[in-house]
Amino acid sequence: MEHAPFGQRLARVFRHWRSTQADARRAFPEATLAAAAQAITTGEQTHRGELRFIVEAALPTDEAWDGISNRQRALALFADYGVWDTEDNCGVLIYVNLAEHKVDIVADRGIDRKIDAATWQAVCRTMTEGFKRGDFHNAALAAIEQVNGLLREHFPATGARPNELPDKPIML
Repeated sequence: MEHAPFGQRLARVFRHWRSTQADARRAFPEATLAAAAQAITTGEQTHRGELRFIVEAALPTDEAWDGISNRQRALALFADYGVWDTEDNCGVLIYVNLAEHKVDIVADRGIDRKIDAATWQAVCRTMTEGFKRGDFHNAALAAIEQVNGLLREHFPATGARPNELPDKPIML
């Protein structure tokens, strides 16, 4: 992997160092996390998908220094939290990196075959545009509903099934 110039790397590490857990809790207070969990639970009753929502205040220092991209981090978390390991290969991760003000969505292969990158980017824009206005709560819930709608369309519920992944958002 080719590294950015020293000054850019240092600035990136500093940006991540400045982004704290307190910042993350202000952006995503317990009420917002509870509403997100409820939206995931309600949505999963209407489709066969499994949705995880992860908010990270900042990358670990070594990853920020090494130039790990938002996408690379999202893919790693997708694997670490077993989002790929669902019965119908229809797990979806929404990853929010607060220090970078970026959102990434990773979809398992069953979903990736049916929903194109432009559609996922539109969901990400829903969040990032809301975040720019300081409206983390409504932007997150709108994005979760968009993902639930896509999953309902392509993977509608076919009866009762177990909940394969926890619905509670993860704060890193």
